[in-house]
Amino acid sequence: MSVEYESLIGVVERLTYHSAESGYSVARLKASGHRDLVTIVGSFPNIQAGQTLKLTGIWREHPKFGQQFQVTQYQETKPATITGIEKYLGSGLIKGVGPVTAKRIVAHFGLDTLDIIEHSIERLNEVPGIAKKRVKMIQTAWDKQKAIKEVMVFLQGHGVSTTYAVKIYKHYGDESIVTVTNNPYQLATDIYGIGFVTADAIARNLGIAPDSEYRYRAGIIHVLGEAAEDGHCFLPYMELTQKVVERLTIADHQPTPQVLTELIYMMAMDEELVMQGHRQHQFICYQLPFFSSEQNLAKRLHQLLSRPILVDKERVQAWIDKFTLATGMGLSPGQRQAVEMAARERVLILTGGPGTGKTFTTRTIVALWKAMGKSIALASPTGRAAQRLSEMTGCEAKTIHRLLEFDPKTMKFKRDLDSPLQASAIGIDEASMLDLFLAHSLLKAIPKDAQLLLVGDIDQLPSVGPGNVLRDLIASGQVPVVRLEQVFRQAQSSAIISNAHRINSGQYPTLESVSLSPRSDCLWLNAPEPEHGVQGIRELLTDVIGQLGFDPARDVQVLCPMTRGEVGTRNLNAVLQELLNPPCQGKAELFRGGMKLRVGDRVIQQVNDYNREVFNGDLGTIAAIDTEEQEVTVQFEGRFVNYDYADINELALAWAVTIHYLLQNIYIQQQQQRVFFYSWCRDISLQNLAYTTSIMTIYLVNETHTAKRN
Repeated sequence: MSVEYESLIGVVERLTYHSAESGYSVARLKASGHRDLVTIVGSFPNIQAGQTLKLTGIWREHPKFGQQFQVTQYQETKPATITGIEKYLGSGLIKGVGPVTAKRIVAHFGLDTLDIIEHSIERLNEVPGIAKKRVKMIQTAWDKQKAIKEVMVFLQGHGVSTTYAVKIYKHYGDESIVTVTNNPYQLATDIYGIGFVTADAIARNLGIAPDSEYRYRAGIIHVLGEAAEDGHCFLPYMELTQKVVERLTIADHQPTPQVLTELIYMMAMDEELVMQGHRQHQFICYQLPFFSSEQNLAKRLHQLLSRPILVDKERVQAWIDKFTLATGMGLSPGQRQAVEMAARERVLILTGGPGTGKTFTTRTIVALWKAMGKSIALASPTGRAAQRLSEMTGCEAKTIHRLLEFDPKTMKFKRDLDSPLQASAIGIDEASMLDLFLAHSLLKAIPKDAQLLLVGDIDQLPSVGPGNVLRDLIASGQVPVVRLEQVFRQAQSSAIISNAHRINSGQYPTLESVSLSPRSDCLWLNAPEPEHGVQGIRELLTDVIGQLGFDPARDVQVLCPMTRGEVGTRNLNAVLQELLNPPCQGKAELFRGGMKLRVGDRVIQQVNDYNREVFNGDLGTIAAIDTEEQEVTVQFEGRFVNYDYADINELALAWAVTIHYLLQNIYIQQQQQRVFFYSWCRDISLQNLAYTTSIMTIYLVNETHTAKRN
């Protein structure tokens, strides 16, 4: 269905909300042809009461606030009436002109006021009470707002939405037109939210040739960036060239591999990327930050490993005997080896599958470090993992970002080579989540005389960011590793853990069908069609979960392999929201971008937000929606975080989430006794099932008994 765009012309009567950061605004407009004031919403850099605007957009019906005009483009025009001019000048748009001064100016010049300010501003001296200093201030402010208008008109005239136009102006200021005209592909580098595809569309609007070197260079970097989103730090040269040809080919133009080859070499000479020989490929290509981070990470590890530690082995062994006797819990040979090595190794990796005792081993190592008089720092990539680490060791644990003291203003960590951590023993849990850049930042902050323990399961999903650091460190053979393999008796009783090990060893899981009195914690529900899967989840929530002692609204998480379809996250979130958090009188609601949010909804953070200190994958609950202040408050693990309406796109409903979004947090939710539903396992690999190593009940909803094999 095509969208019908309409136009409005009117005067801004008052501003309901405006975000200086994003430009998102809600205002009331006195529009021509409309008796009542019209609510307009959109992105404006400096909207003020009194402005006369020509708007293009679409009408939308807000369930709570009624009809609104969603602005896609706008142009400011000069007000035509004495009252409009007076309101415009006195709105605060022009520094040095308030309501009183505006009234004097308009009284003196009448309808010619704006033309005089534009072309003969020195004549303002004719107005009583306006000195030369004030005239200069007014002229500066007028020129500034005029420049903003020119930039906005130019950008919108070349297919740039108002949202991006605001971001572009905030970044480049008066240089916006020059920058965009000369090299629109620079936007993909400098402006968050503008990728290569958007920059390429702007370039075509500006008439940039499809064989422009700017376009080719940006395309090469873009393809390497897409690879990074898939977790790769580099691409083989031949694969990079092939992908760039595919990406840059349009109807009437296709770049040749020869041209791209020459350009890649030029970019390497210009240090825009790095080419390096590789034993398996002729060359591999990195973006410069990836290469330098990888090299420096390896160098820093080598420096730490080259400094031996002298300890009394007999004292360590005696302490271990005393500790296990006091706790009444013995150590397996592998666990004991890990504790002994943690006393003498500068860097140690502790790994193992579910149920092999990594938690108790880590707790024992931390207790040993305490007994040795070491100052200890503990951390994990996510807040939930840090909380669990703190609970199991009895020591304070932080997220790695907080441990390294991330500064949102500079977008850098305060702790680094020049200002290392004040600790002699550092433990990092869930190390499989470490991506290349976070691992590099961490290693830079490790004091040269400190010890580092990395704990993680390489059979878990790798990090969201680029790099597979833990697996690569183990594979290198350069870092001491202890792999725990013995599954303890209490873990063997869990069908979830035993099935995870079965899958990792190439066997199918053993699953029991759903019943009101299950004997297993890993169950199967057969659903021949997608709609049966949705209905099956409904029935489980309404009929079964309560019988098992769980709260359907608090203790259930649905995982899906996809977002689309009957059993995708989009549909299931709508279904589960109505079932678990239905609308009721007095409960605030918000409609944003097709998403409905209510107080009590479970939500997930979709991007790293360093200012708010919430990160991709963090789960929270909506605690409040303030329609007056245009704010949503979300509770993350007892901490309350406020979002402007303009930033709501950072959040998504999380009654149902995709597997990759949540698997980084599943293992660390063990102590919360959550029930997991897998929706439509026909589309889930067995390997993904093995990743779910938790003690909670999992219901598998599937078409057949044959999930995909990796």
